[in-house]
Amino acid sequence: QVQLVESGGGSVQAGGSLRLTCTASGVTVSNNCMGWFRQAPGKEREGVAKIYSARAIVYYTDSVKGRFTISRDTVKNTVYLQMNSLKPEDSGMYYCAARCSGGFWDFSYFGQGTQVTVSS
Repeated sequence: QVQLVESGGGSVQAGGSLRLTCTASGVTVSNNCMGWFRQAPGKEREGVAKIYSARAIVYYTDSVKGRFTISRDTVKNTVYLQMNSLKPEDSGMYYCAARCSGGFWDFSYFGQGTQVTVSS
């Protein structure tokens, strides 16, 4: 049974930073592609960052390149999303995802999410 538990969300002012944590069980982060998604009110969920392969290849959507960093800790079986220089448009519910399936942003499992609010 795969479980993904996100934490680290909160409210910050524009320009601030947050680090999101995804604690995984039932799936090994080193052997599976892992990702972060976000969903703003009234918008579709979008892929933000992805980490995959034993070489920890990373990919970011254009809007967060240079500001967000995805990483993993194989000992703790945890995935992180470091978010710097936050903007109001980064606000939304952030979800951890595990196990790619099919398309580039297709994942089999999602967590319950953690809220990020960035004020101007």
